[in-house]
Amino acid sequence: MKENILVVEDEPGLLLALEDRLKGEGFGVITESNGARAEEKARRGDYDLILLDVMLPGRDGFQVCQNLREAAIHTPILMLTARGSNLDTVLGLRMGADDYLTKPFDMQVLIARIRALLRRSAMPKLQKTNKGDRFAFDDFLLDTGSRELYRNDVTVPLNAQEYRLLEFLVQHPNRVYSRDELLDAVWGYEAHTRTVDVHVAWLRHKMGEKECPTHILTVRGCGYKFVLKEK
Repeated sequence: MKENILVVEDEPGLLLALEDRLKGEGFGVITESNGARAEEKARRGDYDLILLDVMLPGRDGFQVCQNLREAAIHTPILMLTARGSNLDTVLGLRMGADDYLTKPFDMQVLIARIRALLRRSAMPKLQKTNKGDRFAFDDFLLDTGSRELYRNDVTVPLNAQEYRLLEFLVQHPNRVYSRDELLDAVWGYEAHTRTVDVHVAWLRHKMGEKECPTHILTVRGCGYKFVLKEK
């Protein structure tokens, strides 16, 4: 079945290039250049992925992303950010974006990122509830409504920062994040990168994976990634 992508970009030339390339790759493509109208389309339509620019008329991409997440719309969002703008990257992740790509970008890289997000979203990991989302993996259940982690229905005690780190990693599985990226996205302020290592160690210990991590994995020389398995 053809996967449908909502492409939100206000630069006409780039919008046309994206539409042509994505259609050539076999995707169904719906385009929009206005942020407010794009949000309405995303709320009404059934899309497999949203390609969302940051700078848009009507409503910027950050606000569109945040509004969709608050409305419990979990369509994968790949944000297009300004070249070299770390602030755009951090804000996008905080608002609920699944991934980002800085302009200018290579079309082949974009297609690879899109396919990776579509594969990830196809994993049967998310259970929607009225109070939040629940992520099930092995014997664990992370409930974002109660902001608690359970293992075999028993609460695993986490402090606030441990929970925020785990939630961020669980919501972005199989993607490697550097320590600096995690500090920006989870802590939101400057701190020593050792802070991330310490919290990862605490999480592994409390999850019973201190000696042999199976979910929060170290990628040598890069950072950490979360491997999400179906329960």
